[in-house]
Amino acid sequence: MKRSQLYTLFMHLFLGIVSLFSLFPFYWMVVSSTNRTSDINIGKYTFGDQLLVNFNNLTSQVDLTLIFWNTAKIAIISTVATLAICSIAGYAFEIYQSKNRERVYTALLTTMMIPFAALMIPLFTMFGKAGLLDTHFAVIMPTISGAFIIFYFRQCTKSFPLELIDAARVEGVAEWKIFLFVYVPIMRASYSAAFIIVFMSSWNSFLWPLIVLQSNELKTINLILSSFASAYSPDFGLIMVGTVLSTLPSLLIFFAMQKQFIASMTGAVK
Repeated sequence: MKRSQLYTLFMHLFLGIVSLFSLFPFYWMVVSSTNRTSDINIGKYTFGDQLLVNFNNLTSQVDLTLIFWNTAKIAIISTVATLAICSIAGYAFEIYQSKNRERVYTALLTTMMIPFAALMIPLFTMFGKAGLLDTHFAVIMPTISGAFIIFYFRQCTKSFPLELIDAARVEGVAEWKIFLFVYVPIMRASYSAAFIIVFMSSWNSFLWPLIVLQSNELKTINLILSSFASAYSPDFGLIMVGTVLSTLPSLLIFFAMQKQFIASMTGAVK
């Protein structure tokens, strides 16, 4: 066997083993959702017959429709607002010339080094004085202008053909129309990738909603599942069913947009 064939065989074997390790937590999560708590505690690795029982236990304790609506509402509004604001900012940083442009951009990127733990108390105090605690607005607002997404859109804009903008300007097209009808359609793959990143981050957010939201009718699915897990005697079957359900939207969106995600990531690197 040739060296190249051995290398290919070794790489496929290595990637297969790594894939199994990566997929095992998902397999364990799905299997656990079909078993009793006692079976989960002893480490049962095979499917059981308790899926409907666990699901019924979950729906009897929480309003599943309401908590999914809360989570989806926060995630969708945060994602749409973030894409709108950050794409405009990234476009402006790359297209428009200014003497202090790079200084402002550098200062913006510097904020990525500030840990969120250092911002929680000022944010909590600010929203408390504004009377916005225990509202979805307080959860959404701190997330809609992320420095990383602005950086991402600026990097993607570097590969945008500037000749199209110049041609549109010669034709007398307004700047906002150039952005909306020239830039956005061509960059839809970049928007798809950013949508996946922002949506998954917002859907899975935990710490800030935990601090801001106190009313059960406003909480997201992650907060509800956390409260079940912190009980004196947690029902792990119920928790795993909820975890599977909370994972499905992110998986569906990723698989639906994975081609655009890969294409955009490759373009951004180039």
